[in-house]
This record gives sequence, structure tokens and C-alpha cells, in this order.
Amino acid sequence: MAHVELSLSEVFAPTARTPLEQKSDNFGQWSATVTRADEPCLLIDADTRVVAVSASGCELLCLGCPDDVIGLPLLDGCLRLLDFTAHRGELTEQETDKIPPLLALHSGRLARGLLRVQAAAAGRTDPTVDAISTPVLTDGRVAGSLTFFSEV
Repeated sequence: MAHVELSLSEVFAPTARTPLEQKSDNFGQWSATVTRADEPCLLIDADTRVVAVSASGCELLCLGCPDDVIGLPLLDGCLRLLDFTAHRGELTEQETDKIPPLLALHSGRLARGLLRVQAAAAGRTDPTVDAISTPVLTDGRVAGSLTFFSEV
């Protein structure tokens, strides 16, 4: 089983800011952390748009370059998920609502599950990944989710 750890090297001391500035700062801090991460990870906002993705996350999830997916909807623009049948059909909307990044976003709780991602390049095997997601809070409300991935 994969083991994922997150550690922050410095303490982010809160200062008096407007709610918009707080959301911007919170996502700015997480975005910078995800962008620099060696581990495959992804940060989405409450609208399910990609805020940040690590280079290794792009490679594992067959997304191309990180700059190409920033701002795109997670499922409608960049990530194509397949079911676990031999046919490997695309997931239905009911099934995609249960993937860890969206489940953490909608439930406000940790979520974990397996995903099969459609490979972009011909001849490449569709990767199966273990995804662990946590909600990202701003002013006590869920404003996005942070997901770490590990190839299975």
C-alpha cells in the first residue's frame, strides 16, 4: 500500500485579510506547494477547476504539461476516467461524482479510492492510481480539494 506524507517547512501565520484575500492566499500557498511537489498531486477549487498540479501528477495522470491544464474543469477538460471492466468504458456522471477529489469537495471529508485513467499516448497502458483527497478549507468552508496519487 502506498504511503503519502505532507510536511510544511514553514508556518503560515494568518493575518487580518478580507475573505477574498484569505481564499486567494490559502489557494496561493497550496498552489505553490503542489506546483513544487515531487509527488503526484492535484489541487482543485470548489468549481472543480484545476488550480495546481505537480509535474509528476501530470505525467502519471496523462495530462501533458501543468500549464496546459490550469484553469480547466477536472473532468470536462482534462482527466478522462475509465471503469474497471475489460471493456474500459468511460465513467458515468454518477460514478465520477464519487471519485476522491470530488467526494472530498462535496462531503468535506477525507476520501480515498482507485481510478483508472485513459492514457493519452497510443501504446501506453491506462494507469490505475490510488487517490487520497482532503478538503481545503477557507473560513471553515470547503473551497477545494487536494489529492495525492500513487500508481498501483
